[in-house]
This record gives sequence, structure tokens and C-alpha cells, in this order.
Amino acid sequence: MNNFILLLRKSISELTRYPGFLLIAWLVVTLSLPLLSAIFGIQTLLQGLTLAILLQAAFVLNVLYRAWGWWSMLWVLAVVLLLVWAVQAIIIRSGLPYGNLQYTPLLQPQLLGIPFIIPVTWLMMLPPAWMVARLITRKFSGCLLQPLFALVSAISFTGWMIFFDPLMAHFGILQWTPLGDFYGTPSLQYVFWLFISGLVTFAISPKRLPGGSLLLVYTFTWLVQFIALLVYGGILLPALIGFVVMGGMLLWAGLMTR
Repeated sequence: MNNFILLLRKSISELTRYPGFLLIAWLVVTLSLPLLSAIFGIQTLLQGLTLAILLQAAFVLNVLYRAWGWWSMLWVLAVVLLLVWAVQAIIIRSGLPYGNLQYTPLLQPQLLGIPFIIPVTWLMMLPPAWMVARLITRKFSGCLLQPLFALVSAISFTGWMIFFDPLMAHFGILQWTPLGDFYGTPSLQYVFWLFISGLVTFAISPKRLPGGSLLLVYTFTWLVQFIALLVYGGILLPALIGFVVMGGMLLWAGLMTR
């Protein structure tokens, strides 16, 4: 665990000006959202949420660019955005696998009923989940390594979705018919997101992940999302489950870095 903490501290100390600005701006905007909501209302809150997502995604892309270069970073960008948008479009039009999902007009712009920012949320959290999974699976090898990495990545990512989707339902951004059984969201969807995030990870198969910067994002998101669910709507059970799942993955990663 000491090596894990040292990795986080080293990542903070090695931040250069531009990524450091993005990280600090993301934290400031995210933590100020309750105040913005109280003073200016829900629309300002949603605008601030969109800005926070874009800042976090920009930080992640900058980390990937520095590690992989333009082409590999853009390839990950394109694959994640296109695959997630396609999956969302299929869900909305088919009602599979857990009922009719609709996004309300609150988040704009939208393409065929899907807010642009929704695929971006996957882009901002999948690479950090990959970093957690890489630490956990670093001592494994052989033909099972890639499926195991995809599974652990999917669990790490879906732990965040347990935070995010109930919050979106609470804000009235997304709605299911019939109403979901887990704070407005269907509990079955998390199994589906587990499958889809694992599939996207397996398709991309990231090889060389850039150190602890992505781990910083995962750690900060874990703490900030927990606070957000308690502050914005008192959504206690998703807050606790997400805290345990994401925190458990971080603990597991920390134990594997000894």
C-alpha cells in the first residue's frame, strides 16, 4: 500500500502546468456545483456538470496523448465515443435489455436523442478504470490475462456508474419506462454496463498505461462522486455501494502494488 500512496504522490508532484490546470479546474468546478445549484438553479448546475465532465475528459486525453501520441489517443477517443453512442442508440430504439430509456432535453446538444456529453463520460472514466485494472492484474500472465484485465476494468468502471446513473435520474436527465427499481434506474442495467465496458476494453486492449495520473482521476472521482450523491439529493444507498465498490478496487490495486 505504501508503494500505491507513493505512486499517487509522485503523480501529483510531476504534473506539468497544463494538465495541472485541468485537474485543479475540474476539482474546483465539481466541488462548487452544489453552491451553483443553490444560487442559480438546476440549469446552471447542469452547465457546470457538463464543464466538469469536459475538463476531466480533457485531462485523461492529455495523459493518453503524452503516453501514446496523437494517433493512439485519437483512436481510443473515436472507438469509445462511437461504440458508446451506438449502444445508447440501440437501447433507446429497442428498449433492450431493461425497458425504454429516454434522455430529457435538459442536456444539450443531442444527436438522435443522446446528449453528446454521455459518451464523453465513458471516455473520462474508462482509462482510469484501465489503470486500476492494470495494477490489479500486473502479476498475471498467459492467455487469461486479457479477459481478466477486461473484467476487472469493467468492475472498476461499473462501480462509478452506480454513482452516476442514479444522480442523472435524480436530476431528471434520463428516464426509464417502467421506472427503474434502483433509485429510478433498473438494477439489471449495471450487469449490462459491466458487459459493455468489458467489451469496449477488450476491443481496445490498451497495452502501456501512463502511470499514476489516471489513478489520480479514479481516486478523486471516487471521493467527489460520493460527496455529490450525499449533497445533491441524499442518495444514500447508491453513494454507499459506489463508495464500497470503487474503494474496494482501489484497495485491491494498492495491495497488489506491494
